[in-house]
Amino acid sequence: MAVQNIAIQPFEGQKPGTSGLRKKTRVFMEPGFLEAFVQSIFQATGGGQGKTYTLGGDGRYFNKQAIQTILKMAAANGAKRVIVGQNGLLSTPASSHLIRLNKTDGGFILSASHNPGGLDEDFGLKFNAANGGPAPEAMTEAMYAASQTIESYAISDADDVDLSVCQPTRLDGMQVDVIDPVADYHDLMRELFDFDAIRGLFASGFTMVFDAMHAVTGPYAKAIIEGDLGAAPGSVRNAVPLEDFGGGHPDPNPIWAKELMTAVMGSDAPDFGAASDGDGDRNMITGRGIYVSPSDSLAVLAANATAAPAYAKGLAGIARSTPTSAAADRVADALGIEAFETPTGWKFFGNLLDAGRVTICGEESAGTGSDHVREKDGLWAVLLWLNILAVRKTSVAEILATHWQRYGRDYYSRHDYEALEVSKANAVMEQIRGQLGDLGGQQICGLTVSHADEFAYEDPIDGSISRNQGLRIYFEGARAVLRLSGTGTQGATLRVYLEIYEPANGDHSQEPQAALAPLRDAVRLLGRFDDLLGRSEPDVIT
Repeated sequence: MAVQNIAIQPFEGQKPGTSGLRKKTRVFMEPGFLEAFVQSIFQATGGGQGKTYTLGGDGRYFNKQAIQTILKMAAANGAKRVIVGQNGLLSTPASSHLIRLNKTDGGFILSASHNPGGLDEDFGLKFNAANGGPAPEAMTEAMYAASQTIESYAISDADDVDLSVCQPTRLDGMQVDVIDPVADYHDLMRELFDFDAIRGLFASGFTMVFDAMHAVTGPYAKAIIEGDLGAAPGSVRNAVPLEDFGGGHPDPNPIWAKELMTAVMGSDAPDFGAASDGDGDRNMITGRGIYVSPSDSLAVLAANATAAPAYAKGLAGIARSTPTSAAADRVADALGIEAFETPTGWKFFGNLLDAGRVTICGEESAGTGSDHVREKDGLWAVLLWLNILAVRKTSVAEILATHWQRYGRDYYSRHDYEALEVSKANAVMEQIRGQLGDLGGQQICGLTVSHADEFAYEDPIDGSISRNQGLRIYFEGARAVLRLSGTGTQGATLRVYLEIYEPANGDHSQEPQAALAPLRDAVRLLGRFDDLLGRSEPDVIT
């Protein structure tokens, strides 16, 4: 066995986004494309000599082949050890935990998260740093710079590693430890939550449905929810990870998790319903006859976190991404703790978590987590909800109603305009950007604008500044945020986030889209959606 140095030319389009590099699977399968990006990661992080890494992914198409390539490149770049999940599987939060538990130098995560998988669908790769969190902007910029000047990559000509059996092995002198992808994560969850209380909940006749969407969370949920906590067999559905996610779209929202929504809205609905996405970092929460918005879920979890042993002493602070509703801010204010508003992307929470300034974080795109890892964690959110339900002994609907009676309700929705021509999406953003300084005091569709800006974030820990993080229009009692998504693989996705606040003594029973209609119309008018996009209706409403 020998190291080969393969000459290569730089590829276009290897600039990582908020969650690494995502492309169509066929692009990653082009000769040298994956190798060039992996070598760029090694170069941007000081090389691999003597280092230890974690490695795994969500099991989507090309996952196993890509892992073999990365193992051989790690060996060729001098890595000492790689910890890889059995059959190449590792959820994103489990990867973050393994990095921290084993004090590795980082980890490779193969996933396009909630994007569909398959030969003609999406693939992705991101590198998490030694703190367990996504690579910070300075690191991703260094990766991109390296990808633009790369001349060769190093790879071993060794045989593939058998990933089907949990055992240690060697690859060109490098230690490869194939491990149970669930075990260490399962142990961590036992430390955080009152499993006895949750077992008692299920023993009392409590029912739930967890839709793993044929993605990576299936084995984790089967082991923990059914195996340890005692939920009835069959409570975890679509539990076997498949390369194409069973032909579905592994995005846990009411549009794509239709099976779950049908179950919880039916005549024989379970008490609780939940789902997770492709790589296990997102979640959807439902109760009997009710859907919990991600923004509300974050606020409820923060307000009730002390029900779980890990958070019994209270929270240091709460952080949310700017598109997420301000519901969590009101909880922080009531608790007398800090609240932070960051750009979209979990990496922006990392410094706050490392500095001990926050305990719980959340994004509107169904991502919530805490300081136990440096990633959002779908199953963690489900278990915290179960712990809260076990302690409060009430329903999801009653918990929401009580929460709104105390804090008020933020009617909230996200409207996605997908696969747009980039020029049209940019035209809408420029149309609104050009008006930001003049909107204050204007009345639009019955709403009065208080102020508007383009969000720029100054990190309170390291002082770094991230500009152009979304257009924000503040109305009296309402807010709209517009941004272009960085998680798609073709065209542009324009996301419009709508939020109207109803005070604690107000009407909390309205249908969200009806409540938000004036704000929706005002944004479409300001952005000239009909003219510039050629349509006003979004592709997906969540």
